[in-house]
Amino acid sequence: MTPGSVGPGTATDIGIVGLGVISRQYLDTLLGAEGVRIAAVADLDASRAQAAAESIPGCRALGTDELLADPGVGTVLNLTIPAAHAEVALAAIAHGKDVFGEKPLAATLADATRVMDAAAAAGVRVGGAPDTVLGTGVQTARAAIDDGRIGRPVSASAMWISAGHESWHPHPDFYYREGGGPLLDMGPYYVTSLVQLLGPVEAVSGAASRSRDVRVIGAGPRAGESIGVDVDTHLTGILHHASGAISTVTMSFDGVRSTAAPIEVHGVDGSLIVPDPNMFAGDVQLHPRGGSWQTLEPSAGYADAGRGIGLLDFVAGPGRASGAIALHVLEIMTALSDSAASGVRVPLRSTAERPSLVPLTPASEWRSL
Repeated sequence: MTPGSVGPGTATDIGIVGLGVISRQYLDTLLGAEGVRIAAVADLDASRAQAAAESIPGCRALGTDELLADPGVGTVLNLTIPAAHAEVALAAIAHGKDVFGEKPLAATLADATRVMDAAAAAGVRVGGAPDTVLGTGVQTARAAIDDGRIGRPVSASAMWISAGHESWHPHPDFYYREGGGPLLDMGPYYVTSLVQLLGPVEAVSGAASRSRDVRVIGAGPRAGESIGVDVDTHLTGILHHASGAISTVTMSFDGVRSTAAPIEVHGVDGSLIVPDPNMFAGDVQLHPRGGSWQTLEPSAGYADAGRGIGLLDFVAGPGRASGAIALHVLEIMTALSDSAASGVRVPLRSTAERPSLVPLTPASEWRSL
């Protein structure tokens, strides 16, 4: 047994690898939940791991390799940088552990496929962010669609427009390198929502552009410094869903602002406005045929949720933020980029079952999942 281990771990004994900024949001959710235990933490900065462990009752600070091998950890929460997602996940799987990771599932589709294949061979489970789609915003819209309130869904649109993260981020370089760009950065929230609302995608078509090859950092100690741009910074795509619905997606670092709704879904009998999928909640608006806009009361989803709710759902059994969906969404996004480069429609190889609806679940209930 690894030194310091507390004995065999179950799926609810969590080991966290990576303690960057996003980890605080996960800890806020997990530490307030019954039935889960943060058994160990690890980070490249050992002092950061030690400080985190000291603030969590019963938690141990370990090296990454120690944590991945430790029998007292049943599920690994992978919060490393995207380039390390596959390496950490594969090592955890090799030690027989379930894995839940931040977006994307891996930096490349090939690596993500390796992760899923390894998990299937080992008989362990994989889940992945974003889990914002399990909140009351997207889930209430999903319930309205499932209840037939817009009739047969025909189309949807998703839009996110920004001038670029260099205006506020002190070290924005990675947003403009391979693996970055607006599609891989913000796209997971929107594309995952579209899969939740309308089901899997069969094929995509994309077009992309780059407004300039140099960006200027606008904040922090490097303000005024120029950085190179290696990726497309505007992408528009068409998603052909297996259900017959057609979605359009626009993700851009080349605009300034938009008044468009984050997501709209249109059916033969009505239209929906879906709130920002980067958040867990927000107003869902319905315009039925012959009626007018009305705001729907929350009717589904984890209420007052935060990042980490997908991990609680995962260890509890449903696993609605699944690795299969994360893989499918990553393929959708990489296929859009491939289509933009080639100018041809790209069929997808992966698919994913549309997960079950999340019943309206108050925090008092999901905290004891």
